[in-house]
Amino acid sequence: MTELLYNNIELPDAWPPRDGDPDDFQPMRVPYLSKPPKVINIDVGRQLFVDDFLIETSEMAPAYHHPVKYTCNPVFYPETAHERGFRDLTPCTIPKCGGVWYDPADRLFKMWYSASFIGCMAYAVSTDGIHWERPELDVVPGTNLVMSEDFHPDSGTVWLDAETADEAQRFKFFVREPGGNFPGKMFTSPDGIHWSAPRETGVMGDRSTVFYNPFRRKWVQSIRDYLPGRRQRCRRYMEADDFLQSGVWRPGEPPYWTGADIMDRALYSDPQLYNLDAVAYESIMLGMFQILQGPPNRVGIQKTEPKLTELTAGYSRDGFHFLRPDRTTFIGARRTPDSWEFGYVESTAGIALVVGDELWFYYSAYAGDSAYTGEEWRNGMYANGAVGLAKLRRDGMASRRAAEPQACLRTRSVIFTRGCGLFVNANTSGSLLTAACLDEAGQPIPGFSREECLGFRGNSTCAEIRWKNAEFAALANRPFKLDFAMPRGDFYAFWVGKDAKGASGGYVAAGGPAYASARDI
Repeated sequence: MTELLYNNIELPDAWPPRDGDPDDFQPMRVPYLSKPPKVINIDVGRQLFVDDFLIETSEMAPAYHHPVKYTCNPVFYPETAHERGFRDLTPCTIPKCGGVWYDPADRLFKMWYSASFIGCMAYAVSTDGIHWERPELDVVPGTNLVMSEDFHPDSGTVWLDAETADEAQRFKFFVREPGGNFPGKMFTSPDGIHWSAPRETGVMGDRSTVFYNPFRRKWVQSIRDYLPGRRQRCRRYMEADDFLQSGVWRPGEPPYWTGADIMDRALYSDPQLYNLDAVAYESIMLGMFQILQGPPNRVGIQKTEPKLTELTAGYSRDGFHFLRPDRTTFIGARRTPDSWEFGYVESTAGIALVVGDELWFYYSAYAGDSAYTGEEWRNGMYANGAVGLAKLRRDGMASRRAAEPQACLRTRSVIFTRGCGLFVNANTSGSLLTAACLDEAGQPIPGFSREECLGFRGNSTCAEIRWKNAEFAALANRPFKLDFAMPRGDFYAFWVGKDAKGASGGYVAAGGPAYASARDI
């Protein structure tokens, strides 16, 4: 049976798609952009200009923005005996096998990470997201480990499941221990510290991860593989309603999903898709594509230097098809001697947190170390991994930029069923942003013309647009188009506020101090 999504995108009967061609290195085709719904439902979340899905016509040009790295990076680095080269492994504190979340139950930022490279699974907390503490736990007494010293995380995901009805499974953990192709392990926990007995997944490659798509209530396995036609790292896709069930498949069953393409850049060799993490943010799925640029392992081992991987951003409205309109680096490395982030820049599960008017992106990176000349995982190419923080304006991945008198942006037909006002995220650069609401014939709805709009002038991530003698809530349950105009500035998002403060009802990625749940409500 055809599935209709929250935004009125209609999925095909055969889902997930199985028509992907590993030999095709063109950018992924996104069906809902070429055939958008006749009317787009905007009930859920801030409506972001990361693609053309919402736009009928625009005189505002797309602009893409990158986070700014925190001045005092790294914010977390190897300090303890388990982190500074446990059992002759290389020093690391890297959450690529865990994640960073804000837990409203304890009002704490929480991090799960590998102490030493493929060493031990550990846990840290923070009240402000900058200064981190390692609490003493009872799993391995006197330490902050959440698994035994003989459990070696390589890659994976810790997920704070704020929507579960089962408190015993509030935290989910998928992990791959190091090595070739074999099953991963899946755990659940009420507190993120004490974990259930493991359940095995199907066979997969290393650097596989998992994420949750709350718009469809699906757990998704992002499975690393090599395929004969592609001859490089790529991803397979597996989804299920249940977390543990998402790990059940037969060899070759999950379909080909995506890989690097001709638009990806590389410095040392052909680009490869090293990892793909994703999370629900407002009305979209936000993806982090970790692109490997080389050099080959043998070169990194010889030089004891980390390979170069960097992050680019992708956006999806169905959870499978991701558009990557900006191939410049979203969070990158610094290939300079003695840099703490020389290479291996990697995202963390949860990807971003909403802190005030900002998105906080935690990432891991490696400095390398010539003192470690061993083979495999005891080599300096995997040494001195630490955690950095990069900050971006809320909704700030992309904007529509006005640069001419009364540049207009008209949406496709939209509809909402509940709400009390129209809100925008914009920096008008001193100009006035106005809006008109148009009927299906393109004529202003009485009371909602541009001339009657009070507009917004300023720089705010949450500002209301009002009209002189009409209430926006009166437009509920009828299709209409929004016609925005401003002469200069950046326009990031619009949405229907669920209350007078502008709560969007959308998802807040890995959470934040202002939110008691996974949504802005």
